[in-house]
Amino acid sequence: MRTSAIFLTISSLVVGSLAGTYNIDKTYIGEDFLNTWTHEVISDPTHGRVDYVTQATALAENLTYANGDTLIMRADATTVLSASGPGRKSVRLQSQDSFGTHIVIFDVRHMPVGCGTWPAAWETGPNWPANGEVDVIEGVNDQGPNLVSLHVATTCSMPSSGRDMSGTAGSLNCDVNTDGNSGCGVNNPTSNSFGHDFNNAGGGWYAMERTSDEVKVWFWSRQDSTVPGDVQSGADEVNTNNWNQPVAYFPSTDCDIGNEFGKNNNLIFDLTFCGDWAGGSSYAAAGCSGTCVDWVNNHPSSFHDSYWDVAAVRVYT
Repeated sequence: MRTSAIFLTISSLVVGSLAGTYNIDKTYIGEDFLNTWTHEVISDPTHGRVDYVTQATALAENLTYANGDTLIMRADATTVLSASGPGRKSVRLQSQDSFGTHIVIFDVRHMPVGCGTWPAAWETGPNWPANGEVDVIEGVNDQGPNLVSLHVATTCSMPSSGRDMSGTAGSLNCDVNTDGNSGCGVNNPTSNSFGHDFNNAGGGWYAMERTSDEVKVWFWSRQDSTVPGDVQSGADEVNTNNWNQPVAYFPSTDCDIGNEFGKNNNLIFDLTFCGDWAGGSSYAAAGCSGTCVDWVNNHPSSFHDSYWDVAAVRVYT
């Protein structure tokens, strides 16, 4: 019995030391996005003033561009829209690969900005909301800081205190059926986590870890001196035990994360306009002119900077 106890203790220490270690599974750079991600042509589930286009259209109209270590996804910035016609052309890109327990690192140089914009980098699975949703990068109307949030299909909430994170909790209810599906969100503590301030700093890295017990999100600006070496270099192995405090931490205290989130969730980049969030009270609160839909219809040049510039997406399992 004594020998077994010693063995179990040593085993526990070994497992604990490896708990934050992950190995590279998928790397997406440049043209990888054209070959292993799909341009989704769907009606926007957030009711935005957007027209998501096919890959062929996106390439032909320079809304998607991939070369070397660069992926560009942008909005049309030349067309005045008919009020009765389709919305502004844009891109929604979804990974063909899907993941369960993993870390994803988004290496982004530039995100879409401007009045009426609603960019997001996130993940979900088939039959939303049955497999949950993690919004890693999200905001509207160029108003920071970044909001990290979870959305789940059933009763799920976050504790009001005791969460080891640097961000500030907003809503604690993650259930999509309550509070207008606002989710349980955490605001990043730094302004350079979103919008113009993010772009002016050269972008940065967002990392999200999802296990059966918890979800964590980290952010490092391109100019941050504390970026972990394995993140900055795109190493084949990462160890979250060596990273600093996460921006957002979602424990399974009052939420069955293992069951709420699927084992086959896909990664998504998108850019919509107006809709349920960007077109609501937040539009006027951001100091934007007129109405959101009118702005999107009639001011195409204002979307010149409404583009994603992605250096890489890496997934570790």
